[in-house]
Amino acid sequence: MRKKVVVLGGGTGMSYLLRGLKDFPLDLTAVITVSDNGRSTGALRDEFHMPAVGDIRKVMTSLSGADTDIKRLIEYRFKTFSDLDGHPIGNLLLVGMYNLTGSLAQSISVLGDFLDVKNKVLPLSEDNLTLVAETDNGEIIEGESEITEAKKKYKKIFYKEKPKVLSEVLKSIKEADFIIISMGSLCTSILPHLICKDVVNAIDSSDAKVLYICNAMTQPGETDHFGVSDHVKLLNSYLKKKKVSAVIASNSVISKEIIDKYHTEEEKEQVFIDSDQIHEMNCELFEGDLITLADGTLKHDSLKLATMVFSYVMRD
Repeated sequence: MRKKVVVLGGGTGMSYLLRGLKDFPLDLTAVITVSDNGRSTGALRDEFHMPAVGDIRKVMTSLSGADTDIKRLIEYRFKTFSDLDGHPIGNLLLVGMYNLTGSLAQSISVLGDFLDVKNKVLPLSEDNLTLVAETDNGEIIEGESEITEAKKKYKKIFYKEKPKVLSEVLKSIKEADFIIISMGSLCTSILPHLICKDVVNAIDSSDAKVLYICNAMTQPGETDHFGVSDHVKLLNSYLKKKKVSAVIASNSVISKEIIDKYHTEEEKEQVFIDSDQIHEMNCELFEGDLITLADGTLKHDSLKLATMVFSYVMRD
């Protein structure tokens, strides 16, 4: 019987992880955050008063078994002078189906059939949620993109509205053998799951182990000077009884030129692996050369990462 694996996350990092995992024999469920308010997604949320669709589109393209041309079409972003400017076709399809059905989960199912997605993709919630952050000095910042752009240290992340988590999400978590917390911005892609009490309670009531895939680079303001153990500690502070059981981290050697470029242009630095602190937390550490350079940008190698995840899952 295939292992039941639930992946929590959002953003580009999750898409890279799922692109590799989809080719392994797993019963895979991806749960996506819906509070993004930037670019196309933000404009569509304002106009149609609905949850965010951008991260969902990216994940579905990554999981798609359709022809390359169809996936390119879904990701095609209009460049024009009209109101269509900046909108990917996949976002518009999800919004159109949402207007027909009134359900984001049902809209995902329909687009999934079109894209030949064999795995389950679920929105965290059907609610139109607004992410809010409180800085260390008490400043309140509202909106996911505003939180990222502010580049500040946050002591609290919460929703403006009380989130109602999709019942199918909670069921999938409770029945999971493994829960994977994807790489991605802690404040805007990962914690939006863990600030939902129902999600954390479902994790506690499951028999699943929790595996975290650590970011390769820090997030300006939010995780400055963080090592791997700092990421795990932050996640554990939002979890209850069940903590992170294991963490995967990249030990790739990155050239000084690329490191300097990231520091200068994006205010990011490489996350260091502090193995002693990780082991003191009763957390297993798995290291690997997982980072690749594509067009001058650092990315996780989807296949290498997925292979390491699969090895961990099948070990048990």
